[in-house]
Parts: sequence; structure tokens; C-alpha cells
Amino acid sequence: MTQPGTMPAMSKEMQDCLEACMTCHNMCEETMNSCMRMGGQAQMQGLVMRALIDCSETTRMCADMMMRRSPMAAEMCGLCAKACDMCAEACVSVPGDQQMMRCAESCRRCADMCRAMAGATM
Repeated sequence: MTQPGTMPAMSKEMQDCLEACMTCHNMCEETMNSCMRMGGQAQMQGLVMRALIDCSETTRMCADMMMRRSPMAAEMCGLCAKACDMCAEACVSVPGDQQMMRCAESCRRCADMCRAMAGATM
């Protein structure tokens, strides 16, 4: 039982999703750094960088909203899943780069968890 003014304990699923969001956020930040060091085709890099930035910011905001039990967290999880899917696609468009492949994997995991949370009652 929770005391007045306290939030109920976070479910295991929500904790796992929050962790996946933060891991994905960190991976996107690391991958952006890697992209900046790599250089490369300007147009392709621009598309990938935009996807990485969108995903990084969305996963951070999604985690924040889950932590404070925002009534909009489920909707944010749906948006986060979409941003993660788009980022994963952008990352796999750069073949042969291990950092990009790790980022795509993290994005896919986060997208799956956020999709599940989007359908859950927060």
C-alpha cells in the first residue's frame, strides 16, 4: 500500500522499458560522436544524424515521463517506438559499421519495449 503523496512502485515491465530507453539514449549519443569522427557522405550522414538526435531526445523524454508517471507516458512510449524504429533503419543504412549495428540493435529493443508499454496501463 502506498502512502498519500507517494507514487506506486514501478512495474518490472516499466523498469525494463525505462532502462531500455536510457540505454538507447546513451547509444545514440555515442553513435552521434562516432558519426562526427567518421565524416562521410554529407547527405547520408545528415539523415542518420537527424534520426540519432530524434531518437536520443525521444528516449530521454520517454524515460523522464515514465519516471514521473506522467498520464501521457503511454502515448510517449508509442512515439518513442516510432523514433527508435526510424533510427534503427537509418543506422542499418550504413553497412559495415559496428557502432551503427549496435545502435540499431539497441533501438530495436527499445522500440519493442515501448510498443508493449504503449498498450499498457501506466
